[in-house]
Amino acid sequence: MKREKRVFACINSPEEELSTFILQFYNRRNQVMPKEILVPSNLDKDTLSEVLNVPFRTPQRGQKKDLMDMAADNSKLVLQEKFRLMELDNRQTYGAQKQIFEALGLPYGHVIESFDHSHIQGTNPVSAMVQFLDGRPEKSNYRKYKIKGEVEHQSGADEAANTREVVYRRYSRVLKEEGNLPDLILMDGGIIELRAVMDVLQNELGIHIPVAGMVKDNHHNTSHLIFGEEGEIVPLDRKSQGFYLLQRIQDEVHRFAITFQRKTRSKNALSSRLDGIQGVGPKTRNKLLKKFGSVKKMKDASVEELTALGISKTTAQTIKITLASTDFHKKYSKG
Repeated sequence: MKREKRVFACINSPEEELSTFILQFYNRRNQVMPKEILVPSNLDKDTLSEVLNVPFRTPQRGQKKDLMDMAADNSKLVLQEKFRLMELDNRQTYGAQKQIFEALGLPYGHVIESFDHSHIQGTNPVSAMVQFLDGRPEKSNYRKYKIKGEVEHQSGADEAANTREVVYRRYSRVLKEEGNLPDLILMDGGIIELRAVMDVLQNELGIHIPVAGMVKDNHHNTSHLIFGEEGEIVPLDRKSQGFYLLQRIQDEVHRFAITFQRKTRSKNALSSRLDGIQGVGPKTRNKLLKKFGSVKKMKDASVEELTALGISKTTAQTIKITLASTDFHKKYSKG
């Protein structure tokens, strides 16, 4: 029996997020479909079955019920491990970061910055940067970037282009503002991303910052670090605090990137749907996006809440009817 574990941000309701994940998981290329899929009782099994053409069931007893219970217990254990990594005290986080620098053969540095990209089937590409100070996240220094380059996400060369763009934008601005450069950059990815960062820093910006790549295994879990022009594997004990911190940094930058990407995608989708509603011009659309930000929140809003933004009652009613008319299949099958 094959087991995979994923931790992802919850932007909307848990039921909606799990449904979205299931649809995206089984829509992957070359994905073998099972004979049936077992899910919690609070999901819309009929619609999921219709979209994927596979029976969805919630077992009430027997071996399949035990299997569901085991999956729930395993999920709790995964979350507990994530929380445990987040509860490292100051001494442990400092020591953990020191282990990473020592493994790379570098003198200790206080600031690590890490980058990751996110997109869904090539749409709404974004990048994100997180910063860790002595092993602890400095969330006030996190940064988000909408990718400006017009590239299709189909090859490593595209990932390199996105990497080059966001790294140049980040550190050219730091230099312009005479800010402080980090002591280490950790790039989510392999040799392609690693070389792209090094080239931008050295040949375009004329600065030297150590760069390492955080490589994942086939199950999307942290595997190891690579360093240098040839991407040599860096020895780091998988049971060490340094490796746990590496996991946390990689998980955190991925979480931040995917959360931003999904919010961007949601707003873009909502914006395009609002454009087709009579009576909703650019100013009204921007008011709605700023106030509600998602289809769900707008659909749940009352007519009075909509008219409070200066929208006529007729337009408010049209908005609610139009948004409510989109069925689940249309919403998720494009996933």
